[in-house]
Amino acid sequence: MSEKKLIIPEEKILSIVNNYPTPFHLYDERGIRDNARELIKAFSWNKGFKEFFAVKATPNPVIVKLLKDEGFGADCSSLPELVLAERVGIRGEEIMFTSNDTPAEEFIKAKELGAIINLDDIRHFDYLARHAGLPDLICFRYNPGPLKEGNLIIGHPEEAKYGLTESQLFEAYKMAKESGIKRFGLHTMVASNELNPTYFFETAELLFELVIRLSKEIGITFEFVNLGGGIGIPYRPGETPISWKVLSVGIQEKYEQIIKANGHPDLRIYLESGRAITGPYGCLVSRVLHIKDTYKKYAGLDASMHNLMRPAMYGAYHHITVLKKAHLPHNVKYDVTGSLCENNDKFAIDRMLPELEPGDIIVIHDTGAHGHAMGFNYNAKLRSAELLLRPDGSVIQIRRPETIDDYFATVSFDQANSFV
Repeated sequence: MSEKKLIIPEEKILSIVNNYPTPFHLYDERGIRDNARELIKAFSWNKGFKEFFAVKATPNPVIVKLLKDEGFGADCSSLPELVLAERVGIRGEEIMFTSNDTPAEEFIKAKELGAIINLDDIRHFDYLARHAGLPDLICFRYNPGPLKEGNLIIGHPEEAKYGLTESQLFEAYKMAKESGIKRFGLHTMVASNELNPTYFFETAELLFELVIRLSKEIGITFEFVNLGGGIGIPYRPGETPISWKVLSVGIQEKYEQIIKANGHPDLRIYLESGRAITGPYGCLVSRVLHIKDTYKKYAGLDASMHNLMRPAMYGAYHHITVLKKAHLPHNVKYDVTGSLCENNDKFAIDRMLPELEPGDIIVIHDTGAHGHAMGFNYNAKLRSAELLLRPDGSVIQIRRPETIDDYFATVSFDQANSFV
């Protein structure tokens, strides 16, 4: 197996380990900012283009704020995510609120902030009106069903719990128009971690054609189309990332062929990427605690799946680099594990690595999105710190590690000890 390049130089990571206990998630600010700027530049042809960073991917205020500074909005799906966006200065139509099975208080908060509210179900229109009042701008999430293939993580669209069918979509926009709403957007999200750019060109074509049909039949004009996210990153060595420029050119071609050719007014293009924005610019740094040799060889780390769930949840591949040993032969087969009382607590299975020993520093690549965010406390495991490497070489802790007091903060030992 070929090696992947570390996002942060080996010597820098080793110096950080001397000052911060493992495990921790480490992010590269320069890489994130440069990536954000390349995306915005690529779509500069579209007046009003906006990337709404998927807060769920890396819900840390520092990360969300630095992306705000680069011109991004926030894609939120819960009340705490709305509050996070608000507290770093993101309000109004800089927020896209896309949720499902939504409680009333979340719609109320989104309406209070002036967020773009993207409804997941036709019945949510009346629910929103009853609990929060109707906004000036409304958006519905489209589920194309068998018209569009899904992929491994998100599944087939017709089996997904998200979005409206095409017939429901026509009914929903008619209902919105009759209710006096005059501003409209359209959204879909049908992929996750997709590396084929053609997939997104086809999605754009599907939505652009739908915009034209809805506009003509109902007599409304759309302000934007949100093409969703789902843009993948190259987790495995040898995989090729999607170029922002290639993505933009392909979408622009569909825009010219469909939107412009049919005389529809200018349409803003929105994206809501998370993984493709921060994913490659984060890593999980851990230390080998034990080597076990039974029916297989096991390398036990001080991190567990509560620090990074994806390999256990999806069987997802994350590359592993052993610091100071990357140049050595990868000639020993290991299962790389954590210490949870679950046999699927494994970062890698049958992975060829250099010979390991306790104390080795392990870097697990591409954890900048859906890494720390998916953490949990099973086995009373405490979640790790998050660190940010600044462009000047300094390191700041942007989330401290949890403590035992944090873990017990929501329970009462007084009640337990007085319980009869």
